[in-house]
Amino acid sequence: MTNKTVLISGASIAGPSLAFWLSRQGYAVTVVERSAAPRTGGQAVDFKGATHRAVLGRMGILDEVHRRQTGGHDQTIIDAEERPLAVIPGEFTGGDVEIRRGDLAEILHERTAQDCEYVFGDSVTSLTETSDGVDVTFRRGAPRRFDLVFGADGIHSAVRRLSFGPEADYVRHLGHYYALVETGEQDDFRGAGGVSLMYNEPGRMAATGGPKASAFFVFASPELTYDRYDMAQQKEILVTRFDGGGWRLPELMAAVKRSDEVYLDSISRVTMEHYTRGRVALVGDSAYGNTLAGFGSGLAVVGAYVLAGELAAANGNHEVAFRRYDEKLHGYAKVARGANAGPFLAPSTKLRISLRNQIFRRRSLLRGMLWVTGKFATDIVLDDYPALVGLG
Repeated sequence: MTNKTVLISGASIAGPSLAFWLSRQGYAVTVVERSAAPRTGGQAVDFKGATHRAVLGRMGILDEVHRRQTGGHDQTIIDAEERPLAVIPGEFTGGDVEIRRGDLAEILHERTAQDCEYVFGDSVTSLTETSDGVDVTFRRGAPRRFDLVFGADGIHSAVRRLSFGPEADYVRHLGHYYALVETGEQDDFRGAGGVSLMYNEPGRMAATGGPKASAFFVFASPELTYDRYDMAQQKEILVTRFDGGGWRLPELMAAVKRSDEVYLDSISRVTMEHYTRGRVALVGDSAYGNTLAGFGSGLAVVGAYVLAGELAAANGNHEVAFRRYDEKLHGYAKVARGANAGPFLAPSTKLRISLRNQIFRRRSLLRGMLWVTGKFATDIVLDDYPALVGLG
């Protein structure tokens, strides 16, 4: 056991997953989160293959994840007259088990809240490393010192920026944006029989019928300048980009204007040679994020397990542990360095839309894609880490 203090920035998936393992080793864990409370809702995330299931099982949350799963539903691709063109099977979008991001974050928070200090409504503003710790200042709270600092604060990570350098050095915009909108129960955009629908026009996509009356959008765009915390700006961008669209896009945009929950961000990729520097380490999207690539949640929980396991195996020697973590995750996270979901979800021409749809009409092509994604999900040797056995 150890008496070291650690700070984790971010309380979505990677942060609480790391807090789970570190607190059980005796670390005094503080988790700081910019949001005022644990985040609810959000898009569905999924887990694939034996590796993901093994980590969830070792955490003791696999059964609860299954209990709250959204049940990965089929989605029908339609034309402007709502005629079916192809069906995306739930196994393609939902992996082995699919769950709302907010529900997963709630499960993780429940299992760490008693043993960890959570500070909501605050964020890190500076990091100053010394020979025996890291001095941290916060937007609201008083300065504090920690033995180690972990960035689990997403693609736009403040910890990465403060410790490694500007976001532009590591994050590449991939030419598309996405938005998730809670449309409200009064707005039902599902198809006949309650089926989920997906509609494309060149360079843009709208999907409806997700869990709890949500709608999902993707559109092609060069990099935009806007305030990511200003919902009014996000609504304006979304409505402008989908102006003049067919099908029920005008109705959907009216629902966007009424919505109290709109989240818009770029489809981007994080590329880093090393996820650690000094006494600071990154985990999850801050280190190897790739928006909508389908592996973010799995990479987050596996990365947190490996990072905590290597610290345990090295008896808390962060230099040794961080080096091993870098080596193991760099290969496993290779999927985050290649995929680009934007052109697949919102093809640029009618021909590309038609070619994409053919994948879902040809079972052999679809089976091949599912095999490849399953291989990526399990492409790591998952050590047992004796010090973590039984901690779940």
